[in-house]
Amino acid sequence: MGLIQGATEFLPVSSSGHLVLVPWLLGWQDPGLTYDTVVHLGTLAALVFYFRGQILQLLSAWWHSLHRRSLATDQSRLAWLILVSVVPGALMGCFGAGFFRRLFTSPRAVSLMLLATATLLLVSERIGCKRGALREMHAGHALLIGLAQGCAIAPGISRSGATIAAGLMLDLRRDEAARFSFLMAIPIIAGAAGVQVLRNAFAGDILGQAPHLVAGFLTALLAGYTAIRFLLDQLCRHSLRPFAYYCLALGSLGLALGLFPR
Repeated sequence: MGLIQGATEFLPVSSSGHLVLVPWLLGWQDPGLTYDTVVHLGTLAALVFYFRGQILQLLSAWWHSLHRRSLATDQSRLAWLILVSVVPGALMGCFGAGFFRRLFTSPRAVSLMLLATATLLLVSERIGCKRGALREMHAGHALLIGLAQGCAIAPGISRSGATIAAGLMLDLRRDEAARFSFLMAIPIIAGAAGVQVLRNAFAGDILGQAPHLVAGFLTALLAGYTAIRFLLDQLCRHSLRPFAYYCLALGSLGLALGLFPR
């Protein structure tokens, strides 16, 4: 489960969709909210470690922009755009939690969402000009990409896929869209994990679960770090179409198997 979470959190194939469909297909038991929180923290650690240098630059630029009341640098503008992008997802998570939670119990709904992800990736490759840079973005762009991130609360809608696709349709280059997607994921993943912790996610026998929790965390961290490097390298040279075809195949398989009682 840690490997699935780490690899698919950043590849545009939906980690939440895999975490629903794979246990369903293989007959695994639900590992529980504690384990889910820990593997998400593993992917968060992968993001922070990979972008540690840029995160420090963004934090510094943001702090100086507050004191100087100026957005004169590209880094300060990017820092504020990342904060703006968090707003739609945070609101959708707060007010639509019940709706999204019900989707996690329906493999058929998850399969349909994977088909939607495939369609989104193909459409973005078709219509995006893919020439723009992050310094050309404005708050409206950040809100639209943030709205795509909010929709990805639904299992089967890939967070990275939706945000990268939105960036492409706003004419960002693939590598720039992916970089913004990863950076904007840091506050949203941290916030979601924090909410789970505050809701007593760690209630129960933590010491007894420690070996599994540590294994899940480390596996998610290593797999997530590898996935980030792979995707950024991939998008410098290739399109999102292979990921779209994968989502199409997995979603179709889930729908087909859903026709038979389990």
